[in-house]
Amino acid sequence: MYAYIRGKLEYKYNDCVVIEANGVGYEIITSLSTIEKLGSIGEEVKVYTTLYVREDVMALYGFSTREELKMFELLRTVSGIGPKVAVSVLSSISPSNFALAVITDDIKTLTKVQGVGKKTAQRMILELKDKIKKEQLTSLAVDQSEISDMDGKSSKRTEAVNALMVLGYTASEAEKAVLAAYSEDADLELIIKDALKSLVIK
Repeated sequence: MYAYIRGKLEYKYNDCVVIEANGVGYEIITSLSTIEKLGSIGEEVKVYTTLYVREDVMALYGFSTREELKMFELLRTVSGIGPKVAVSVLSSISPSNFALAVITDDIKTLTKVQGVGKKTAQRMILELKDKIKKEQLTSLAVDQSEISDMDGKSSKRTEAVNALMVLGYTASEAEKAVLAAYSEDADLELIIKDALKSLVIK
């Protein structure tokens, strides 16, 4: 319903912000990382949003980047994960580090989040990896000539691609972004971050 809201930042609270756009004040529930990034009261800001609706609840959630929004929506697809826990994860882990934790089975990192125990972390990893497998079966890959150029580097490239797919990008989008950002000397997290930057520009 609302792809994003651009307007003047009126208030900042611990768990939400209020943005005035065209004379209307929108209360947007968000993560600590987004609250920190938005800047000072009175500045013009842009927040990517999604409307959460249940029988007794209607709330607007928003984040400073598309990756955070993708991560929020993806977390909500995991059984037992509601918007409150999803926001808690976003407040504690960046999208790139979250994706890394999922593809490397890093339960320790996920359980550092308030409200996430070992079983919940295991469920996140299991269900999101399953989504990646389905995505790989249904998405078109990039040209085989491009992939063959990466011979000998496929392990790191594949992990980076999978990390982007954890955040909701298609296999084709992820492959192209990773190919553009790949550097043999760069570590995995840096490759993922650089690939995310190119996707944001688009």
